[in-house]
Amino acid sequence: MMDLDFNKGGGLIPAVIQDAVTGKVLMVGFMNEEAYNRTEESRLVTFYSRTRNRLWTKGEESGNYLDVAEIFSDCDNDTLLVKAHPRGPVCHTGLDTCFGEENKPGGIGFINYLQDLIIRRKTEMPENSYTTQLFRSGINKIAQKVGEEAVELVIESKDEDDRLFLNEAADLVYHFLVLLTARNRHMNDVAEILYERHKTN
Repeated sequence: MMDLDFNKGGGLIPAVIQDAVTGKVLMVGFMNEEAYNRTEESRLVTFYSRTRNRLWTKGEESGNYLDVAEIFSDCDNDTLLVKAHPRGPVCHTGLDTCFGEENKPGGIGFINYLQDLIIRRKTEMPENSYTTQLFRSGINKIAQKVGEEAVELVIESKDEDDRLFLNEAADLVYHFLVLLTARNRHMNDVAEILYERHKTN
């Protein structure tokens, strides 16, 4: 449990809710100490409603709960950042966020989402999953598959068909993520090395 300062805001502290995958800010609410404790215990985001004067768990009426991934406090311990997984639209208007933004794991942020899914496949090993088959084949086969996909990408790069080129690029990235996961490494580890190289240039 964090040592939060609820006194500064008259018993309430703001809680910024961020999608744990996309990084989009979903909404902002307020928590008192009881709401914070319930959020920690239930792992469902729970606020204190200033209009209803009671606790309310986001999604208790709509079913669009916010599953807690991580909770951080700021440097003054009077504001929370809650990273969560939304089960549906967050705003009462039906929009993805209370700020009108579309919230989906697109763009480069989808890479982390995809590897997290691959990690779950490695842990759960569901039947009828291609990813499961790859993990069961062993590290040598996975590495070989990465090599094959790289060759296919090189071949397609010499032609003018962008669709085939991009599909081969996607195949290579996917199998590379599987290889990283098989080695118990993450794409963030690769990004860190690229960042360190960038700082020296």
